[in-house]
Amino acid sequence: MNTARDLFVIALESQPERPVGQGDLSLALAGAELIDLIAAETVTLNDDLILPGSQPALDDPLLGAAASALVRQGPYERVEDWLWRRGRDLSASYQRVFEEDGLLTRARRGRLSFGAERMELVDTPARRRAQERREVDEPVLRALAVAIGIRPGPKEDAPGPDGDAVTTVLAAVNDAVMELEAVRQRRSIENAAFANVWRAP
Repeated sequence: MNTARDLFVIALESQPERPVGQGDLSLALAGAELIDLIAAETVTLNDDLILPGSQPALDDPLLGAAASALVRQGPYERVEDWLWRRGRDLSASYQRVFEEDGLLTRARRGRLSFGAERMELVDTPARRRAQERREVDEPVLRALAVAIGIRPGPKEDAPGPDGDAVTTVLAAVNDAVMELEAVRQRRSIENAAFANVWRAP
């Protein structure tokens, strides 16, 4: 299971009311990578501290890069700090790797947009796997998609993600995305106030 790649696929395929910000997606991708590393038993969590374990060979180079980026000596890194550090420009890294692997092409007349470029996903088994996880409303993928605004919240009786560690990561992703949005709003207000000063008689 590669949650980060699947999240990237459904983010590209989605047409939310507002475009997905690369910062939001990067934070969610970093969270998805951490969840996959937990599933692979490469890391464990002690409360919100990331404790690295063995470093097995991982088939996915992006996930391998994430494992190599872990802080392996104390004091260990908190989940929130990991999201901000690993998440820096991570969506651009995924786009580049998808293009290099032939999974993503520049669309001629595509309806999908990502940033300033129009991109188109190639029909592959990986794309179909991500679509299947979305269609069955897989809890972890759904929670990450909700955090970045490309899925509505779950129904009241919908099952939630399994495990305290995964829940901790998902909560941290939500907090980080909200913090990023607060920064955007503050900058917007500050810029508007600055512009008003210049327009004042």
